[in-house]
Amino acid sequence: MLRPFAAYLRVYEPISVFGDPPDAQFARAVETADMTPGDAITREQWLWLRSQLPTPTRVLPAETSDGRPLPGLTDILVLDPAEVPVGDYEVELGTEPLVCPLDVRARSAAALTGFLDDAHPALRAAVLDAGEVSEEEMRGHAGAALRDLTGSTMHVLSTTWTVPLPWFTLVDPDERRIVLGSGPEDPSREVSWRVAMSEARQRVAEAEELVSEVLGDEGPARILAETRRWLANFHPNSAVELDYGGLVQLIEDPVLATDTSADEVHAILDALRRDSVEEVTEAFENLRDYWGELASRERFN
Repeated sequence: MLRPFAAYLRVYEPISVFGDPPDAQFARAVETADMTPGDAITREQWLWLRSQLPTPTRVLPAETSDGRPLPGLTDILVLDPAEVPVGDYEVELGTEPLVCPLDVRARSAAALTGFLDDAHPALRAAVLDAGEVSEEEMRGHAGAALRDLTGSTMHVLSTTWTVPLPWFTLVDPDERRIVLGSGPEDPSREVSWRVAMSEARQRVAEAEELVSEVLGDEGPARILAETRRWLANFHPNSAVELDYGGLVQLIEDPVLATDTSADEVHAILDALRRDSVEEVTEAFENLRDYWGELASRERFN
């Protein structure tokens, strides 16, 4: 089964953030965790499919028929701080395991709220009619799920069919992790970066200031500001992961192996500092062609 065509931005926080000490169930989940980011994508897909099988279907994945969280469900990714590159920066991540809760139910609730706010009235009405539920009931259901969130905010952002170009400002292009595997459908196939939270915050703040000054507060600057505010919710000794996720299924080996998206985004920032309009235009056109071709496939899905 194909994984969802989505990319991810994840934050891993020190385990002590979740309780000092964390509750026994959470601590056991951390000790026994063996889920990879690829496994997490498949797990999220399975939880959603499972929610659609009963009659009536569940409003959100990872919950019971009466809207409560599934008991005993602790889906997390765990990272050793030693697996986070720090380069020449004086960064101290400590020795605690770094933990990223998948927050599937809460993330789905946030997406549902966004749908109710932004969808065309006819589409919204069709979904509500199919679910035999009022908009007020659905909003209340989503609100309850968000109140059950682990921590102060969701640890995972996702986007379908493309990677927001401002996300590349967080990472060092040279720290790319790439596994081609046996081809596009190999579950081990991966492109990702990891970065210490302090570096990610510094980079996004510098990029936001530069882009706002040159291009204004909308577009890329707005995404940078939203990302900066999101990162501010987490412990300073956290780690950030940018993952192409299921998008690697859409890209052939030679193209994926020579992907320079992160390099080109950083080249754009350097060109903006030097007021080199031609370099900015060339790099942006390359990125637009590359990611625009992938995003265009959504129309045929």
